[in-house]
Amino acid sequence: MSACPDTLVQTAPLPVLGRDVTVPLVTGGEVTYAALDYAASAPALQRVWDDVAAYAPYYGSVHRGAGYLSQLSTDLFENSRRTVADFLGCRDDDQVVFTRSTTDSLNLLAGALPAGCEVFVFETEHHAALLPWGSPHGGGRGRDTRVTYLNAPRTPGEAVRILETALAGRDPYGPALVCVTGASNVTGELWPVRELAAAAHAGGARIVLDAAQLAPHHPVSVRELDVDWIAFSGHKLYAPFGSGVLAGRADWLREAEPYLAGGGASRTVARGADGGVDVEWHTTAARHEAGSPNVIGAYAIASACKALTEAGFDTLVAREQDLVARVRAGLAEVPGVRVLSLFGDDAPRVGVISFVVDGWNSSHFAAALSAEYGIGVRDGLFCAHPLVRTLLGGEPRDPGECGAPDAGTGETSLNAIRVSFGAGTPDEHLERFVRAVRELVTEGARWSYRTEDGRCVPDTTG
Repeated sequence: MSACPDTLVQTAPLPVLGRDVTVPLVTGGEVTYAALDYAASAPALQRVWDDVAAYAPYYGSVHRGAGYLSQLSTDLFENSRRTVADFLGCRDDDQVVFTRSTTDSLNLLAGALPAGCEVFVFETEHHAALLPWGSPHGGGRGRDTRVTYLNAPRTPGEAVRILETALAGRDPYGPALVCVTGASNVTGELWPVRELAAAAHAGGARIVLDAAQLAPHHPVSVRELDVDWIAFSGHKLYAPFGSGVLAGRADWLREAEPYLAGGGASRTVARGADGGVDVEWHTTAARHEAGSPNVIGAYAIASACKALTEAGFDTLVAREQDLVARVRAGLAEVPGVRVLSLFGDDAPRVGVISFVVDGWNSSHFAAALSAEYGIGVRDGLFCAHPLVRTLLGGEPRDPGECGAPDAGTGETSLNAIRVSFGAGTPDEHLERFVRAVRELVTEGARWSYRTEDGRCVPDTTG
């Protein structure tokens, strides 16, 4: 990766936790850790951490508490809800429900589906969006839900046509939901969300957007995309673990049974005439937020939303797009490296790139990047097994050295390597990554590795 004089490219990355952490190398010495696994969990912004630390001494119970700290914490929690709604461009009557993650958000929505709802989901989705809805034969979290899994498209236009064809064959009077990603967690490619939303609505369906990989990289607006719900995770949006959001239309959420039964979700509880209890549930977002809420998690998400907005998405996007182009250009110069793509090389994408290397087991390659260069990437199927297998279909299997054999076959698992980055990534980390890939491919690893619990690890037994 060569230096570029473009002023946008030279914009400094946003400060994140861990930016000065050093790690030991098996070859000796230490190096600043290059965290290039943002698609799994992005490091928390320093701004977010500072905001949380400033609030921590004022920590108090939320809702109904009479004390000052309780009232302050309640205001903080509800103001965080409004900040997230603004960040997502929500409609006035939308609800913002705080959850644990994208997975939690989509499972909550699955439980709120009306009886007999049909769900349409592309097989290319992350498991968080692929699995919650039920089975093709009905059942699952939703009542009598029937799921149709759509084939992987090879162009954005084909994705729209596949959805239109699928919706044309459904009962036009019954409820239906389409679930689609905004950006792939495997290829980083952007999906045609606005066009898919238009197709869904034309076919009488609603649409939920999995924005886990989109929201950290691009502005996302419920209004502009015309989606019915958005789900995302705090830990991918530069906030700490354990918080997420489901935002969107209130009616299905208001009419559904509470996601969890307990205090906070209930408005009143009384002994019933039959000896049981009669419950009146809230109709607001509190209906699905039973128990003491994760106030710090909600505040951290709100802080991240403010930080990204104040930094300016135009600047962040421009810098990241330059980094994507430079990494892809660097990988293209290394023999035997193939970058995975569903829509083709010219498709717009975020800072998520998956690839395979001829002659290398992916676990071995990722282990060498970590142990010899201090670079953290991910290898495997990235919780998107059908998509990765589609992208690698027909490819020879990884060589068996230091591999994780498939059960019963003795063959090495077929998987890939993923590098992902974002607003907190220094240029040097990606320059080191491209250099390391080139050296490993042309010169080989400098250390011996062995298999331990199905993973490649440096062999330190000698």
